[in-house]
Amino acid sequence: MIRFLALLALSLSGLAGASAQGLKLPSDLVTASLVAEPAAIRPGEPFTVGIRMVMRPNWHVYWRNPGDSGLPPEVGWSLPAGFAAGALDWPAPHRIPVAHLMNFGYEGETVLLAQVTPPEALAPGKPVTLKAHLSYLVCERECVPGTADLRLALPVAQAGTSTGTNPQTRALFAQARAALPVPSPWPVRTAATKDRLTLTVEAPGLAPDAVSGVAFFPYAETAIENAAAQDVQIDSAGLRLSLVRGNPDDAAPPATLPGVLTFDEATPGGTVRRAYAVGEAPALAAPAADTMAAPVMPPEEDGLTLWSAVGLAFLGGLVLNLMPCVFPVLSIKILSLVRHSGESPARVRLHGVAYTAGVLAAFLGLAGLLIGLKGAGAGLGWGFQLQSPVVVAALAYLLFGMGLSLSGVVHLGGGIAGLGDGLTRRAGLQGSFFTGVLATVVATPCTAPFMGSAVGFALTQAPAVGLAVFASLGFGLALPFLVLTAWPAALRALPRPGAWMDVLKGVLAFPIYATAAWLIWVLAQQVGPSGLLAALFGLVLVGFAAWVWERGHGARPAWSWIARGTALAALAGLALLTVSLSHDRDGAVARADGTEAFTQARLDALLAEGRPVFVNMTAAWCISCQVNERTALGTQAVRDALSTRGVVYLKGDWTNQNPEITAFLARHGRSGVPLYLLYAGKYAGKTAPVVLPQILTAGTVLDALATLPALPRSAALAPQER
Repeated sequence: MIRFLALLALSLSGLAGASAQGLKLPSDLVTASLVAEPAAIRPGEPFTVGIRMVMRPNWHVYWRNPGDSGLPPEVGWSLPAGFAAGALDWPAPHRIPVAHLMNFGYEGETVLLAQVTPPEALAPGKPVTLKAHLSYLVCERECVPGTADLRLALPVAQAGTSTGTNPQTRALFAQARAALPVPSPWPVRTAATKDRLTLTVEAPGLAPDAVSGVAFFPYAETAIENAAAQDVQIDSAGLRLSLVRGNPDDAAPPATLPGVLTFDEATPGGTVRRAYAVGEAPALAAPAADTMAAPVMPPEEDGLTLWSAVGLAFLGGLVLNLMPCVFPVLSIKILSLVRHSGESPARVRLHGVAYTAGVLAAFLGLAGLLIGLKGAGAGLGWGFQLQSPVVVAALAYLLFGMGLSLSGVVHLGGGIAGLGDGLTRRAGLQGSFFTGVLATVVATPCTAPFMGSAVGFALTQAPAVGLAVFASLGFGLALPFLVLTAWPAALRALPRPGAWMDVLKGVLAFPIYATAAWLIWVLAQQVGPSGLLAALFGLVLVGFAAWVWERGHGARPAWSWIARGTALAALAGLALLTVSLSHDRDGAVARADGTEAFTQARLDALLAEGRPVFVNMTAAWCISCQVNERTALGTQAVRDALSTRGVVYLKGDWTNQNPEITAFLARHGRSGVPLYLLYAGKYAGKTAPVVLPQILTAGTVLDALATLPALPRSAALAPQER
């Protein structure tokens, strides 16, 4: 039975990345290509190219302002010497409701246009190759990040030669230009009250009966409440659009509201969609050529090299042994040494080597899968498998089965290691190997000091470099046990096996049960009530299978086969129940105790206002995160300090897959949680955030907050008081 649960947990861990992505790959959802308007280019003469994106039905990508969620596409150009690419031209978007949110983007197909200028000194005859790296987020109810490396070869015509447009792309570019907003032909005025913004378009020629589907898309992400209804009135004077303000607490309302106004107009030739640009569009920051896919590293990590990353990973692996999530598995293994203490030192050393091999194999396997999925465009990070409810449930069932074995409900051999002997029923070397594997899988919820920068570095390098860093991390985790098995003095100090070990086995079961209970709590953050009920019934099936299996021992052969068949049937039902679990909750953090849910748009708005901000990137399955929140961030002293200094507390929940948080972590050189950032705001005159340690104390946080000046009461109100 334990063998079945173990194989189930480990195989599902290997599929966790795909499960977290809904078994969908970005390339299956978006077909991207680079197209050019002319058939050939001429020296010094600008020409237009397009990034064409064709989406699967019901999936969408985003406009430059994505709305309530999402990320706009980004293009990084890699052009021949002397070529220059201009800014992207964005087609008018559509409103795309998703649950209670409103996104701005494109469904079906869209083309982003850009002008490319070749140099004057360009030799004709030899084709030139344009390259573009496209990154995007494609969403339905779930989101999948993707990338595409695009290239296009174009011939160079003789100077003075007429090239003309490419007949194969002529219609495509005509449609793309028709979708672009044009400057408004009418004056537009903006009026503001505390809660609303009103756009008045002086267009006396509009016929109220002919206009429908009016929508306004602001360039600023926090200007309006995107999901709120946009009330429109059309009369002989023109069009008035009433919008709900997105930042009503701002003292000064905006004098203008730049954006895009769209509506459908009935004409004799049919309904035509109109799109007008209101005001000037602010420039978007363009990614540097050839560097778009690389994360932005914090200043203190800019000098990280392979050897320094390997060293940090090794130290992180050593410290990982002290993290609470590793204790249950390591304690079982140490007790297994007691059982083997009567064996020869050479045999015990083999157990240490087998355990180390299991740790390294698991680290390299998980790292290889993670690197491969990221290379395919998946937005994943360290601990990615625990973002899958299937894996969380399987690990809970495995640990619950281990606990039942230690409690004597089911006997799987005489070994105190239980798990190892239950798997192999042999001398236990395979059990030592498997315990190393399990220690790694269970350790991934923890991020120890030194690990964050090392893992972040590993996932941005070539696969061989990344695997070397992860191997060093695994060796650090395995080293204490390996040293213990190779130290004769320590082995002689171990007590000899005896009847007292049965009592110790029973005591040891309870940390295992506690770990299983914690995993069920994590699962409760990922699935709805019906999914949680199914998971709890899964525990009942594990207990029933263990009980029936044990009843088959010593019974007549026929009854033994019936009992074991019943147990296996229960486990098959458990497998079907487990794979049916899916995300029912989005993991958003509700506003409570002065905490707001993190979004990039909210952070950008606060920083634009000059507000100090504390960002906490966390996950329910991250034990280090939970300990930090209870022992440091949740203390009254820290909360008072945040309030006194007017610090806005943003909390990002990475329990479930969240591409926006994944991208934010990558920009700070991290691939996992926790991550704690303190932005000082205008009060301290600093723009770069302070990165706090991954293991926090209340004193550490208070010292960081002490660098911010205390504010008057009127400026230091908590978010819920404002």
